[in-house]
Amino acid sequence: MTPLDPHLRRFGGIALALATVYLVWGSTYLAIRFAIETLPTFTMAGVRFLIAGGVLYAWARWRGAPRPAAVQWRPAAWIGGLLLLGGNGAVVWAEHRIPSGVAALLVAVEPVWIALLAPAISGARRAGLRVAAGLAIGLAGVGVLVIDPSGGLDPTSIDLAGAAAVVGGALSWAVGSLIAVRVVVAASPWLATGMQMLAGGAMLLAVGGLAGEWTAIDLAQVSARSLVAFAYLVVAGSIVAFTAYTYLLRAARPAVVATYAFVNPVVAVLLGWLLAGELLTWRVGGASVLILLAVALIFSERDDSASRQPADRSRVRGRAASESAVPDLELARADSRCG
Repeated sequence: MTPLDPHLRRFGGIALALATVYLVWGSTYLAIRFAIETLPTFTMAGVRFLIAGGVLYAWARWRGAPRPAAVQWRPAAWIGGLLLLGGNGAVVWAEHRIPSGVAALLVAVEPVWIALLAPAISGARRAGLRVAAGLAIGLAGVGVLVIDPSGGLDPTSIDLAGAAAVVGGALSWAVGSLIAVRVVVAASPWLATGMQMLAGGAMLLAVGGLAGEWTAIDLAQVSARSLVAFAYLVVAGSIVAFTAYTYLLRAARPAVVATYAFVNPVVAVLLGWLLAGELLTWRVGGASVLILLAVALIFSERDDSASRQPADRSRVRGRAASESAVPDLELARADSRCG
């Protein structure tokens, strides 16, 4: 059998990872809402990532990843804190105050943060015209969904504190994502992801304790729907999708990775229509077209990595080679040099 072209394999890996992040993370907003109906907010989030992180950490160690040194936990804590405590924690808290679909829509500001900060933090090239146009069209699509034609937000009961928390959380997530591009926590992405989840989960759990959640837990009042949603968040939202996201940070351009923040709102709105009886209007259809057009524009920008200096290419290859011994998760192995 003729081996697949490395570029084709790489494209297939990126496409599969993007589809996973698009669909799974688009559904987690509704799952979070169901989970925090009867489970304590930050404690639920912390336990979620501690379980998922423990599974990934144990899997990586079982597959032969070396025990991380104490110094490796410092960047893991920084990244985990920015992504999970600052990013996910803000969304979980905000969903007590704003609808899950609105939270998903507000997260769509993240590509703007990434486009603005990527050159300074990760050394990425500045966004080209197509990426800039895609960002603008994507935000316009979100605006169609959120802004009522008569003025103001729709629904009109948007809580400003909740909305501000989500926007701030998107900034925290963007910074953490860009730092993760520059800092290699461990050679194995499984181990690195597990370490980040363990660190971020511990922080979320600590915040839950400081908020008095531990003493207020009443297991008898926890509903089956909350438990099912919690299990989905652990397995699909954390282990599967977060691992795919970690791979994308290393394999794709930041602007391409950030397109999930435009697609997730569409998924969230559609799930609201299917599972919660929300109306599917012309605004949703029009916004979806704009958002998909934004994704197409961002994808179509030419990747000029081939024009980089040889020294820079050698540095990238050296880093990739150090990651080539990771477990053979086919989702995350687009070619022999990609972790």
